[in-house]
Amino acid sequence: MFAAATVACPLLRFRSLRLGCCISPSRSYRQHRPIDCIRVLAMAGSSTSAAPHRHTNRLASEHSPYLLQHAHNPVDWYPWGEEAFENARKRNVPIFLSIGYSTCHWCHVMEVESFENKEIAKMLNDWFVSIKVDREERPDVDKPLMGGTYFPPDDNYGRPGFKTVLRKVKEAWETKCEMLERGGTLAIEQLSEALSAAAKSTKLSDELAQASLKTCSQQLASSYDPKFGGFGSAPKFPRPVEVCLLLYESKKLMENSRQSEANKNMRMICHTLHCMARGGIHDHIGGGFHRYSVDECWHVPHFEKMLYDQGQVANVYLDTFSITRDAFYASIARDVLDYLRREMIGDTGEIYSAEDADSAEHHGASRKKEGAFYVWTSQEIEEPLGEYANLFKDHYYIKPSGNCDLSRMSDPHNEFKGKIVLIEREDIPSMASKWGKSVDEYCHILAECRKKLFDVRSKRPRPHLDDKVIVSWNGLAVSSFARASRILRTEPKGTKYYFPVVGCDPNEYLEVAEKAASFIRKNLYDLSTQRLQHSFRNGPSKAPGFLDDYAFLISGLLDLYEFGGKIDWLSWAIELQATQDKLFLDREGGGYYNTPGEDPSVLLRIKEDHDGAEPSGNSVAAINLIRLSSIISGARSEDYRRTAEHLLAVFETRLKDQGIAVPLMCCAVDMLAVPSRKQVVLVGDKASAEFDDMVVAVFASYDPNRTVIQIDHSSSEEMEFWENCNPNIAQMVKGTMEDKQAVAHVCQDFVCSPPVTDPDALRALLGKA
Repeated sequence: MFAAATVACPLLRFRSLRLGCCISPSRSYRQHRPIDCIRVLAMAGSSTSAAPHRHTNRLASEHSPYLLQHAHNPVDWYPWGEEAFENARKRNVPIFLSIGYSTCHWCHVMEVESFENKEIAKMLNDWFVSIKVDREERPDVDKPLMGGTYFPPDDNYGRPGFKTVLRKVKEAWETKCEMLERGGTLAIEQLSEALSAAAKSTKLSDELAQASLKTCSQQLASSYDPKFGGFGSAPKFPRPVEVCLLLYESKKLMENSRQSEANKNMRMICHTLHCMARGGIHDHIGGGFHRYSVDECWHVPHFEKMLYDQGQVANVYLDTFSITRDAFYASIARDVLDYLRREMIGDTGEIYSAEDADSAEHHGASRKKEGAFYVWTSQEIEEPLGEYANLFKDHYYIKPSGNCDLSRMSDPHNEFKGKIVLIEREDIPSMASKWGKSVDEYCHILAECRKKLFDVRSKRPRPHLDDKVIVSWNGLAVSSFARASRILRTEPKGTKYYFPVVGCDPNEYLEVAEKAASFIRKNLYDLSTQRLQHSFRNGPSKAPGFLDDYAFLISGLLDLYEFGGKIDWLSWAIELQATQDKLFLDREGGGYYNTPGEDPSVLLRIKEDHDGAEPSGNSVAAINLIRLSSIISGARSEDYRRTAEHLLAVFETRLKDQGIAVPLMCCAVDMLAVPSRKQVVLVGDKASAEFDDMVVAVFASYDPNRTVIQIDHSSSEEMEFWENCNPNIAQMVKGTMEDKQAVAHVCQDFVCSPPVTDPDALRALLGKA
């Protein structure tokens, strides 16, 4: 479950550095696209050791949880930096680069098997300069080029062991150094050219604008699993961008009176989201979703929980609720967001990165096991549940012999023999009928049982919490919390909530979003340079902000403004967009590079396009530019649109031939082709209940091609902003009835509807196709 990344061969000369083995957890397991042109080597490394500290290396002074996990290995680790490079030059030895992250299960395995092994440590110390990199702190360094496999310490099952690999690398370095350096230099030149593509034109072809969305949806439909939902086979990832595209296309089909085609999309979406929510990939006891399912039926997961998954998953459940009005989807969105509030948010509003897959089976255990915190035995479930134990066991497919048997992929090595991973195999109404209870009574019983098991589980040793704060992932979470604050206000009256859902006032979610954004502005943003740092743990990291940090945060801030209404968030988004253009934009070739290009130690500066577990920075940036062009008027608006089109033109071949790899970018292409985005301008007293009701009415329907502008006409600051950024909006505000607490103007194709002052009338107007 990891991939490694040395280019050309196990050795590479970079400037005056020799980069040797590179070991890195698999990007394929985070849905990043492999490049087939270069053969690479790969692995992973990390874990915590319960042994006394017999060794201490340079990592002990670092802030990264991943680096600190390796601070007491016998390997003489260096952090990424000039000290390591200079030592490699001085000793004339290659660099061994190990890249991982603190909650990676296979990283822990590698540490226990190899990096705590004194014989292997001596080989690394004698033959290499060894560098550890937290790929979540330095994603620009983590560039694996092809999926690889795991190396055990010793040769086994016809597979070379880690010791053999190291010996072969050493031998190659000593006997073929010049050839390897020439090959490495050539490889870097070829990769640099291939991965920094330039557009042949600044314009998109008309054919692409019409076809990319349809091509991608057809490719997704061809890979759809009608039995278990999702796309493709095991392992299955909750790749939200796939659902985003199908939701987007469904909306367009509905608008064009192609309801049967829209229904086909919605059936795929709803079945997938139901199967995910009922599966073991969903933490039924504590909320949130695990990283991925190892089987095709979403049952047995890889148990780590990543922040970037939670925010995106919550968003697709929110959007599906907006279309279907089925409270089930709203409940799952709440489940995810309430998990984040309960477990992943710091005292000053920062949102942490991840929870580990591994933990001790009991207090005092010297080693950790994957899933130990989350799995059960039948007896562990029976004891606290009393009279409802049989009902609960029936509902969640609980058997004395264990239940990880639904697929041959679920537990091929019998790691979970006799263990239980909760899964719902039947829907709640059917099960309630079977047990002779109303749906509400049945749900209430399940919720009571889940709460009891939550309390039992809370006494177990917890998985490691990676309390690093990453700007890009916080941006994704800010978006979901902000959107939930208004979308969930449209839940049916009388909606009931069942543990682990809290059932809070949705306005509390807006507070979470604003606190997270404020933390980043205070701790990771330099007001004088208007630049971001990438992450925070006991202070800002040394790494600069990358494209994903800017693009994802800008997207979150635009949502904070549109759903929450504070002009400061919009102003900051515009400010960040200007910095992003300055640092990352290829004005001649189009598109954005992933790094600022100021660190000479970074091998490749690429333009990423793949929408995987995380969307690509370029896809999100394109949508941000389109959204901003609808908010701002004049030359800046035109410049935003030109930049977006030039960006998309860079990836025209990819969009045309492999749309399934870039679903969100396909949406961006269609958004750009929309002649005029719908504008909803709300004017009035933002503090009034009437204004609040109108905001909620706006978001009662799903419309990804809608821009919402909230203006308090009594605020001189806001009026000055609009006079400078969009005089037409400012003029509209001045002509609005001042005796009303809230007035809505709905505009499209340069025509505005008559002013609307009633929430129901606004819902009806916006609900028209």
